Amino acid sequence: MPRKRPFSAKQKKKQLQDKRERKRQGFQDGVRSSSNSRSGSHDRHEEHTDTSDSESFSLQVRKLNQQPQLRKPGERGYDPNRYRLHFERESREEVERRKKIAREKILEPVPEIETEVDIEDVYKTGSVLDFPKRPPWNYQMSKDQLLAREEKCFREYLENIYSTFQPNQLSYFEHNLETWRQLWRVLEMSDIVLLITDIRHPVINFSPALYEFVTKQMKRNLILVLNKIDLAPPALVVAWKYYFKSRFPEIHVICFTSYPQQDQDPSAVFKKRRKRRKGWSTAMGPNQLLSSCETITAGKVDLSSWKEKIERDAAGAGLLLDDSEEDEEDDRSMTVLVEHQTDVAMEGGGISQELYKDGILTIGCVGFPNVGKSSLINGLVGRKVVSVSRTPGHTKYFQTYFLTPAVKLCDCPGLIFPSLVDRKQQILAGIYPISQIQEPYTSVGFLANRIPVQALLKLRHPDAEHGKPEPPWCAWDVCEAWAEKRGYKTAKGARNDVYRAANSLLRLAVDGRLCVCMRPTGYTSQKAMWEHHPETAEIAALQEAHRQEDKQGSAEENEWEEEEEDEISSSGEEEDEEKDRDADEEGEEEEEPLSAPKSGPSQSAPPRKGKLPTQNLFALLGEDEC
Repeated sequence: MPRKRPFSAKQKKKQLQDKRERKRQGFQDGVRSSSNSRSGSHDRHEEHTDTSDSESFSLQVRKLNQQPQLRKPGERGYDPNRYRLHFERESREEVERRKKIAREKILEPVPEIETEVDIEDVYKTGSVLDFPKRPPWNYQMSKDQLLAREEKCFREYLENIYSTFQPNQLSYFEHNLETWRQLWRVLEMSDIVLLITDIRHPVINFSPALYEFVTKQMKRNLILVLNKIDLAPPALVVAWKYYFKSRFPEIHVICFTSYPQQDQDPSAVFKKRRKRRKGWSTAMGPNQLLSSCETITAGKVDLSSWKEKIERDAAGAGLLLDDSEEDEEDDRSMTVLVEHQTDVAMEGGGISQELYKDGILTIGCVGFPNVGKSSLINGLVGRKVVSVSRTPGHTKYFQTYFLTPAVKLCDCPGLIFPSLVDRKQQILAGIYPISQIQEPYTSVGFLANRIPVQALLKLRHPDAEHGKPEPPWCAWDVCEAWAEKRGYKTAKGARNDVYRAANSLLRLAVDGRLCVCMRPTGYTSQKAMWEHHPETAEIAALQEAHRQEDKQGSAEENEWEEEEEDEISSSGEEEDEEKDRDADEEGEEEEEPLSAPKSGPSQSAPPRKGKLPTQNLFALLGEDEC
């Protein structure tokens, strides 16, 4: 048998690149690009350049969150990449320019008054910064005709925006028509629309164009949900609440927060457990949401079953359940019915004029990525029924969940509306996937200018010398100091991995462990008034009760683990099971930015999510305690 001809590493690399290129071509087949024609140009960052059919409009689009192909190229069926995030692609020159700024620009603290933002500066009410709407149609049109008309209108929508504003003025916003079609369907089927915002960045998450469309054209009621209020000072929560009420009088504003306990399902950790605790913490806000829905429906829908569920969940929150009670509790929790939507649900339906059809209240949950839409549904249900993730674009298509026989919740994928907000602030809000950021250092600088990151994380300047004053910091220095502290090293040269460190810092900000909050206009001058507002004390009491509940739940979990470890140590068979389980958990463990590698220096990690010290909870927010 003749020997195979040897080839170089360069040739091997070329073979691998060609193989990946063929796979990408298969991914691209069947993926509908609504505003741009298909293109076969790809690079190693999976950046696709699509050119519009229109000669007057050319746009480069970057497609993110690619999923494995489940069918052969050219074969009809479900395409997992149909709802991928589509954002405008940045030029290499712009990326290099920002890297240079991160290395040279000295960090300077920003006064609190500069964190005040007015919604007019973000969205320019009445401008072309709108959202695409479904064009008029009739039942005489075929499906292909309808899709073609929608694609044409969407292309014109993009043309209007880019003919008015320069790309560097605009924020990241969704360029995938398929995802906007999901929003159209949710709005059409909803009796009440929940617009969910993150309390740290509410003006970014609130589109005035959507408010006008829902309240004026659809004649529907809109409820604004200020979510994650446990991450902001109580006075700021109240100030944002009254800001939106004064600017948009037709909306109902409620406050909400919900997140899972540290060990959501302790029975999954120990296979034989006598007792367990409810996995999802009692949410703050269901009563406010129920009250708003009762006001809107005015008795046209029987919501008594929803009220009974809230009372039952409140009474059973945090209880220890024996095995005899466990099955009964699970039976009650399974009353939530899930309707998985298919492409049939996306066909033309038009806005229904009939409210509360069949005596069912349909509530549509819409909003930006990472504002907590899925977590809100889990908090209302009382257990995990919706998969959640901090990666934008995790929810691909809408689904409906029956909270009670008379209340149906509809979860919509997160959508980014066009605005003029700074892209660095968008990244800190978790709107853009951090793993896909080409240049994260200026975003770290934006964060460090507003909160003392170096002091909070106890970082040491990489160029500091003993006995000499500390040199001034830049964004690159912050990333390098964090890499040194966490032990992040490059694989080849063992140098500090500043890119990984920058991503880690941004994830801390998105998760709320490094918190920076926007403030409404006039907040700084009226801060004392908001701190002494009657509702501020109520919010503070709810936040404190929530933290105490979480602390008590964690203590109970630790106690149960100690008891179970004693039982396992007395049984050889159970001890073997524990070893197998530990091996499985090590294999499934993902990269965690808060845990230093074994080879790195021994450093104390910042508090994990849900474990912020009670006495210094808002020190991370840039408040007076800082």
